[in-house]
Amino acid sequence: HHLDVFDRVTDETFEFDSQQSEVSEEQNKLRKLLNMSVNEIELSVRAANCLNNANITTVGELAMKTEQEMLKYRNFGKKSLNEIKDKLEQLGLSLGMKFDERLLEAKKEA
Repeated sequence: HHLDVFDRVTDETFEFDSQQSEVSEEQNKLRKLLNMSVNEIELSVRAANCLNNANITTVGELAMKTEQEMLKYRNFGKKSLNEIKDKLEQLGLSLGMKFDERLLEAKKEA
């Protein structure tokens, strides 16, 4: 009977592991989205050029910006803002997001 304790411990450990993998599954999905190139979300030429000029290359960099920050960029208006908000929404993201910046991969220096 004194071995019962070990049975219980392994069960609990297993449950904890499965919760861990669920979290990292979510994080992996988020990481993939955040590191996706802004060119992959099919923006209009104007919006894409604005992001380019602002040196915003990934969806994650974009999602970290607030609406106010975006509107400060040259040639970036309400129309581009709404377009970008729609695209981010389709991905389950939004502007002004707070997330662990370690999810963003380091920019590859060309």
